[in-house]
Amino acid sequence: MVDPVVRDGEISDAAWAVIEPLLPPGGRARGRWRDHRQVLEGIVFKFRTGLPWRDLP
Repeated sequence: MVDPVVRDGEISDAAWAVIEPLLPPGGRARGRWRDHRQVLEGIVFKFRTGLPWRDLP
């Protein structure tokens, strides 16, 4: 089985194909909008490195 998360913290295309249908549809309802994949990769990066949220790139 292929590792669903690539070592550099990016979510692989195979894992994203499984995750994406489970998320609400994208769009700009109000406020700032980020791509779901970008947010999830930020969460993976945060927990992998142990950085505080304010230090995320």
